[in-house]
Amino acid sequence: MNRTVLDRIALVLVIIGAINWLLIGFRGYNLVAEVASLIGMGSSFLRIIYSIVGLSGLYAISLLFREAEPAKEQA
Repeated sequence: MNRTVLDRIALVLVIIGAINWLLIGFRGYNLVAEVASLIGMGSSFLRIIYSIVGLSGLYAISLLFREAEPAKEQA
């Protein structure tokens, strides 16, 4: 299946979100909040980032239900 640019962006954001939750679960460390703090962004910025990651997750659900393209035969 050919992935669009939007598909790839959504998957990258979902992976970043998953890694962040892994760090929170294992170490109690929120990487996204730490990066936002380092660049001087507040809680509004974090809410926007978390919302974008969440929307990416919802979009990624659609990837599960797409039909795969038939495999091309090698000559």
